[in-house]
Amino acid sequence: MNGPEIQVGFAPELLLFVPRARPAGIIRAPVDGVSTLGHVVESLGVPLTEVGTLLVDGHRVPPGHVPVAGESVAVRPVDRPQRVPGAPLRFLLDVHLGTLARRLRLLGVDAAYESTDIGDPALAARSAAERRVLLSRDRGLLRRRELWAGAFVYSTRPDDQLSDILDRFAPALHPWTRCTACNGLLREATKEEVADQLESGTQRSYDVFAQCAECGRAYWRGAHHEQLEAIVRKHAP
Repeated sequence: MNGPEIQVGFAPELLLFVPRARPAGIIRAPVDGVSTLGHVVESLGVPLTEVGTLLVDGHRVPPGHVPVAGESVAVRPVDRPQRVPGAPLRFLLDVHLGTLARRLRLLGVDAAYESTDIGDPALAARSAAERRVLLSRDRGLLRRRELWAGAFVYSTRPDDQLSDILDRFAPALHPWTRCTACNGLLREATKEEVADQLESGTQRSYDVFAQCAECGRAYWRGAHHEQLEAIVRKHAP
């Protein structure tokens, strides 16, 4: 490789994005005296949503730092728990993360979800408009500049995805308070209020119900309750 270069070392947690930096985690990258360090890091494959501290020759610098030839850069992952400016902490999940969205809602976490592919620009715009942390496995989506905040979902397994997001952001948990279908808040409901959604066997067997204040869906301790209870016990004992 000709021209001025810098040495970039990546933390082990980030090598997923830079496989050619393995096994030492170090790669040499060209610099042009104009592009920012954030741009260089992203050009190597790492979304800035996954970058914590940037060190140049041992000194902390912002992503806007313009690197010069010969500098040695260390790229660290985000701190955990990650603090997101503003309150309350809310999420937006893309079309591929429906199971994760339902499990976050089960735990009472505000998790909006797009069940259809509305496109990257619309997702990024919604993240900014509603100040939601966008969760996605799409690296290109997480590089969009209009995002308010974002995070890469590292695993393809819903159990691991949930554990990772809870560990990374440490959101307040309020199990059984949100509709897993639409994210609305639940309220107590009488059997009569939800009777039109119940089969005769359910009406005879159950007396305690909740109903979503947004979509009207009814909830009770049905056949899948033990499976849901196990998720809640694991993450919100």
